[in-house]
Amino acid sequence: MIYKIGVDVGGTFTDVCMFNQITGDIKTHKLPSTPWDPSEAIGDGISQIMSMNNVLPDEMAYLAHGTTVATNATLERKGCKTGIITSKGFRDLIELARQTRASLYDVQVDKPRPIIFRRFRKEIDERIMYDGSVLKAIDRKEVEKVVDELKDEGVESYAVCLMHAYKNPAHEKIVEEIIKERHPEAYVSISSDVLPEYREYERMTTTSLNSYIGPIVGKYANLFKQRVREMGMSVTPYINQSNGGLMSIETTFEKPIRTALSGPAAGVSGAAYITKIAGIKDIITFDMGGTSTDVCLIQNNSPKLTTSKAIAEFPVRVPMTDVTAVGAGGGSIAWIDNGGMLKVGPESAGASPGPVSYGKGGTLPTVTDANVVLHRLNPKHILGGRMKIDEEAACKAIEENIAKPMGISTIEAARGIITIVNSNMARAIRVVSVERGYDPREFTLVAFGGAGALHAAKVGKDLGIKKVMVPSNPGILCAVGLLVSDIRSDYVKTNIADFNKENINLMNECFQSLVDEGNAWLDAEKISESQRVIIKHADMRYFGQNFELSINVDYDKIDENNIEEIKSLFHKEHKREYGYCREGARIQIVNFRTIALGKVSTVKFEEKPDGGEDASGAVIEERDVYFEEANGYVPTKIYNRDALKANNTFMGPAVIEQMDATIVIPPGHRVTIDKCHNVMISYEKDI
Repeated sequence: MIYKIGVDVGGTFTDVCMFNQITGDIKTHKLPSTPWDPSEAIGDGISQIMSMNNVLPDEMAYLAHGTTVATNATLERKGCKTGIITSKGFRDLIELARQTRASLYDVQVDKPRPIIFRRFRKEIDERIMYDGSVLKAIDRKEVEKVVDELKDEGVESYAVCLMHAYKNPAHEKIVEEIIKERHPEAYVSISSDVLPEYREYERMTTTSLNSYIGPIVGKYANLFKQRVREMGMSVTPYINQSNGGLMSIETTFEKPIRTALSGPAAGVSGAAYITKIAGIKDIITFDMGGTSTDVCLIQNNSPKLTTSKAIAEFPVRVPMTDVTAVGAGGGSIAWIDNGGMLKVGPESAGASPGPVSYGKGGTLPTVTDANVVLHRLNPKHILGGRMKIDEEAACKAIEENIAKPMGISTIEAARGIITIVNSNMARAIRVVSVERGYDPREFTLVAFGGAGALHAAKVGKDLGIKKVMVPSNPGILCAVGLLVSDIRSDYVKTNIADFNKENINLMNECFQSLVDEGNAWLDAEKISESQRVIIKHADMRYFGQNFELSINVDYDKIDENNIEEIKSLFHKEHKREYGYCREGARIQIVNFRTIALGKVSTVKFEEKPDGGEDASGAVIEERDVYFEEANGYVPTKIYNRDALKANNTFMGPAVIEQMDATIVIPPGHRVTIDKCHNVMISYEKDI
């Protein structure tokens, strides 16, 4: 078995990357997504890239896939009919939520519609206390009655979330057992398995969402597995998680909520991998696709993780790559609001009908159409000539929908669209950097996705970022990320205690129980000892605080020699996050976390031959391209990226074209091709 394949499904295109483990050769393929059935484009893409390169199914050693099924099912409220079983008095917790709200001063804003209606939420009269002791025993007959009622209502899935089950899961286990006895075909999630940590609201929403999407994701994963088998492959496919790791199809059935932000996480993993090879430690990823732009900050080659994300306005407390998304992509639609102001997004033309210039029935102007009008994007064809572009249709759409109503020229309208979408994306980068205590000027902006390289240099300049990197295959970097991601599972245990010498044994016992869980999972995944890594984190806070900071515990065991070092790390992180620290103050540990990793074989990128500074041999044509810096169209050299060689260098204005992306180099920017064929763009001067 020779080949590894990664497949990423986006809102507009599906990307496929195939790696030859013997030669190091990488092949890429891109085709339109099929929103009505994502697996259709996946199967077609795999078949096509194998056929194009004469690869047989039995030569496939590895297959990984990033999915949006969980996210879409939640956002579109298309999950299955789900029932909640909870402790007496907590039936309405999922609607009561928290005091915090998205629109603080809007008294008329509607709360998100609950994913589980009230008649499907049932209470049982039991209670476990905060310390795990049983205050009131569970009544099996009462549980049986509740399960029968929900079954008669047509419930397909159950979410069991009892008070303090993270401390003592006994009652939840009994409820799960009864459900499986009386409704064996139903899907069941219990909070002590999905999220064994305190804060009952987040535990309930996470468990409920896991059950809500469970059958949907399970059905999709089964179809994906079946399609792989029908293609003649014997490999067991992996699914990407929101934390950037991979998990088997079987684990996906049990914990589908872990795939909630599967796609964006793969791109972050890919960016972290290629920048480490290039010797760059601190980056901000800039993944602009057809529907949205995702950004993430990576420091010391380690992506930031969070457990405070929300999907469809419901908090999901599972570890996720800390990606901030904004509705700004190549397919984002430009429109005029009631006040006559030009807006871009968040609505997208998607894969169908797509931008007007794609000629697939789209009628509303998009960011892609503006780039075509300004000749930043090839006005004749893209995807290496496989897709024709209709420049005239793009001009007409912008003129009729934007330019005429606003009383401006088509060129001004197109320029306005680009300016607004750039501003929206720059705002997202400030969220992950400036608003969290980081100076973006100290980072390299890494642009990928189908449209990232079109906008990165200008967005970087607006933020004061002087270095931009465009990987060798920017349009399919998410698919590359799937080839380099490790197999991963996260574990958590709540046990609130003072972080001091008296509790060292308690803390080590808590960590060891999670390490044992991780090793048991790695055993089931058939990961050898040499490929295993266990990482430990502690969620810590000052006594009296309501939220915690996650601190890496890079020791086999906590002891009297290193406990002060861990405290010092907490103080330092607290000062960076909040601007102050209280050395000597009482510190608590709240959650113990471990990450179990199964390391995958790496993808080695071939170094390109040194071609010297002269890049003239890669010039394929010249066309007039609009640049804001020049306030008009200027003659611009168009380069074929495949013809560029290591150490080639040239100044903008320029455009670099390749099958999966287009790179725009504004005036005043210098391009250098590094040894791994990354395009390094540095801002040098104004013109």
